[in-house]
Amino acid sequence: MFKIIIIWFWRRKISISLLASGIILVGLWSWAYLETSQKYPQSYKSANSVDEAVEDSNQSQSYRNLFVLQKLISDANRVLSSHQNRARSVKRNLLSPSTRTNIASKDSSGSAVVVKEASAQTLSLVARRKKAPVVGESLFFEEERLRILENQQRAKNSAMEDIQMIDEEARTLTSEERQIQYEHELQRMGVPVIAGIGPETGKAPKERLVHLDLKGAPAKITFLKQLLTMLKTLGATGLLIEYEDMFPFEGPLANLSATNAYKKEELKDFLETCALHGFTIMPLVQTFGHLEYALKLQEFSAMREIPESPQSICPSRKESMDFLEELLRQVIEFHLQFVNESTTTLKMTHIHIGCDEVYRIAECSLCRVKLKDQIFLDHVMAMAHFIRSHWQQLNVLIWDDMLRPMSLTKLQTSLIGNYVQPMIWVYTTDIYASISPTLWERYAQVFSTVWAASAFKGAWGESLMIPPLQRHLENNIRWLAVMNKEGGRFSKGFQGLVLTGWQRYDHFAILCELLPAAIPSLITTLSTVSKGYFSTNPKDNGLLKVLQCYFHPDSRRSGHPWIELHNNSHHSQLFSSCSYLGSQFYQFSLRLYDKLAEIQMYLHHVQDKSAWMSTYNLRHNFSSILIVKAKTEQTQLFLQELITLSKEAEQLLYHIYDKYTIGEFVEQHIYPTILALQTNLANATALSQARHWPRRPLPIAQAMYDLQMLADAPKTIVHDTIH
Repeated sequence: MFKIIIIWFWRRKISISLLASGIILVGLWSWAYLETSQKYPQSYKSANSVDEAVEDSNQSQSYRNLFVLQKLISDANRVLSSHQNRARSVKRNLLSPSTRTNIASKDSSGSAVVVKEASAQTLSLVARRKKAPVVGESLFFEEERLRILENQQRAKNSAMEDIQMIDEEARTLTSEERQIQYEHELQRMGVPVIAGIGPETGKAPKERLVHLDLKGAPAKITFLKQLLTMLKTLGATGLLIEYEDMFPFEGPLANLSATNAYKKEELKDFLETCALHGFTIMPLVQTFGHLEYALKLQEFSAMREIPESPQSICPSRKESMDFLEELLRQVIEFHLQFVNESTTTLKMTHIHIGCDEVYRIAECSLCRVKLKDQIFLDHVMAMAHFIRSHWQQLNVLIWDDMLRPMSLTKLQTSLIGNYVQPMIWVYTTDIYASISPTLWERYAQVFSTVWAASAFKGAWGESLMIPPLQRHLENNIRWLAVMNKEGGRFSKGFQGLVLTGWQRYDHFAILCELLPAAIPSLITTLSTVSKGYFSTNPKDNGLLKVLQCYFHPDSRRSGHPWIELHNNSHHSQLFSSCSYLGSQFYQFSLRLYDKLAEIQMYLHHVQDKSAWMSTYNLRHNFSSILIVKAKTEQTQLFLQELITLSKEAEQLLYHIYDKYTIGEFVEQHIYPTILALQTNLANATALSQARHWPRRPLPIAQAMYDLQMLADAPKTIVHDTIH
């Protein structure tokens, strides 16, 4: 038995040696992997670091690890090759004629049998060698995989070199050729092309403020603090804050504050965070028009310009001036306490007193004896004088629209240029349609410096859900061109640009676009304004600093623009695919917008354009039951979808707004469509109740005679019973 085992091992000695060698090599490879992973653990970290030096070091260390592995595998392959060569030499010796002759000479009586047995054993060994798996085969594949990875890295480096070459070629172009190339790339992206704005001519405004309109939908302080970080990254230098009834007023003005107004501790936390970012703060307090939040209350109603409208205050009453001075005092002193603290760096150099859109002026018995322009100028200068006499460090700003129709003589005579700085606001894509060159010249002769105001939301529709990004971007780029052109008219130029984001058109209006749905518009316009032009290079555009994308937005690699804007549209694939502050609600708003449009089209087809569910069918209860059921079979499904979307809106907005803003959003955008679907179901149910119908002609509706559209009303009439 022992002899048989020895013979079995002897016959399979080559296979056994190959197997043992393979086990040893696998052990060596595992040992090398563990050693290198312990020695260089940083090479296997994520390559998503924003620090390029650390990334280069990691890549270099990773290449050294790959070299060690390749060296070990090469040595192992050489050992395997030597074993395989030895096996092949044994096979050749067994099959050679001399070997067969030597074997035959050892046994003269049975030579044929011995040679045949030797040949059979050799062939059997060769057959087994062909069928047996090669232990080092997986190592050969591993080496090939490493070669592929190395080639991919070389290709990546080559692509980056090509991009660098393209950049070098761009530097060799003339200024005109570079501008043409730049404008062509803008057109591919859908970004508005404005003459005179480009990488070589663009100039960022000195101050870049973002308007926070807190009166319409007061966001939670936690969300606003997150927003500050984004604004700072994109180049904002300060905030224009409009509180209205969200400010925590005290004393005789306590009733001005809404029941969900901010607490002083919350605003203190917010302003301290603004100070940490080095922001300039500019409060906005309306002092003439847009005082609905105060004059709507009975205790302040006597100060109205006309009894039926709380829009404007009467500037001729002493109690009006006392009220406005107290209003300004509480807001200004609350903010200045953070400026005076040595532990903060909050800056406040300006106060905005509004004075725009004063629709009702010179109408009360005290004011109608004066000219409108004179009343306005006197009131503005009175407010400015009060502020400068108490807080000399503050400059006073007003909106400019009430100054536009005034003559140069009237403006110069009033000396208003010594009291205030106008903030010129235009939110359309044609600045000169509102502010003509003549008006620019007039302003330049009155004021030494001015401000400009663009918009990132709340300007293209009083009830929009999502702002049209391309229009807002064009408005801001056109303002950059106008500021470059007209700034030289003023001795001190433009002070800065404010990106406004209105939440309501006035106190009584419904909500405009919510702030999280307008984040794409805000960050696109702000990054453009901060640079002075829209950068087509994704590496150079600050927009991508605040986006977390699952793809690399580089048009030079994919051949497609990294951002695509569309005319009269709020949609952009970049903001639908990437993550950022407010991205979930923005993407939800897109889905809600599409679903509401689908349902409106459905209702229009089922009701307005229907021959079986029109108002005539409902008025006479005369229709085909089967067709009515077929046309309304999707109504219940749409109802359930909208209810689900309402709950989703509540979940997404819970960490941004209070329950009142969430409820108003749902009631404004979703609930009306739910009511329309419920009405559609009720009408279908009413039409489906009939089982017998009258002969034609059907009776004439009573409403026809009530409106005197027909004469001689018959005895049989039909009353309007539409739901």
